[in-house]
Amino acid sequence: MATYKKRGFKPKNKVEEAQLDEHNSTTAEVFSTLDEGASKTEAWVQKNQNYILGAIGVIAIGVLGYLGYNEFIQKPKDASAANELFYPQQYFDQALTNETAKDSLFTLALNGAEGKYGFLDIIEEYKGTKAANLAQYSAGMTYLNIQQYDKAITHLENFSSDDAVLGAMAKGGIGDAFAQLNQPEDALDYYEKAIAHNTNEYTTPRFLYKAGVVAMDLNQKEKALSFFERIKSEFSSAQEANGIDVLIGLAKS
Repeated sequence: MATYKKRGFKPKNKVEEAQLDEHNSTTAEVFSTLDEGASKTEAWVQKNQNYILGAIGVIAIGVLGYLGYNEFIQKPKDASAANELFYPQQYFDQALTNETAKDSLFTLALNGAEGKYGFLDIIEEYKGTKAANLAQYSAGMTYLNIQQYDKAITHLENFSSDDAVLGAMAKGGIGDAFAQLNQPEDALDYYEKAIAHNTNEYTTPRFLYKAGVVAMDLNQKEKALSFFERIKSEFSSAQEANGIDVLIGLAKS
């Protein structure tokens, strides 16, 4: 057991004196080791201080560079891209409601007009912005409407979003393109991805219905039945629920 020296403490005998000497020796040794370690650390810091300061400088420059890039380059770029997206989006929206001029309006949406960018220009000129990502979606849907299905797939696959509706619509749009290309297995796969993306009253019954129809064409009646029954039980007020009992009967037959 270690013996601690108290104020005014005097060893009573040689045993206590030996213990005290041992304690003092151990304490001195500990402090000596600490001093030696501190000296080595100090020497290492002195020897490598240029590297240490350089590393700190690199980190600081990186942080400041990121903040500066985000504030003075990325944000203005995002704002400019969003403004540019407004014009082709108008052509796209008009095309959806104008049957007679829809093809020309979709073309204007893709390529731009009157000095304004189209979706394809925004994708190219504003890479990395939210507007360019949305332009991928709109371009994909435009190509889907003008029956250029390979290009529709390419752009919709390049679109990324966690949004409940847009994310599901993009995956479902790819399914539609594959269905038109007579690739029902791929179409069903993407309809199922659209269903899994989010559950909501708009996209879920829409793609449950399409998945069920394709599954019937593939003679996957059990899978089709599960899609149709889900529409009936969860989305009975949706448009897709009209006549669902007939489809359930066909899937059971």
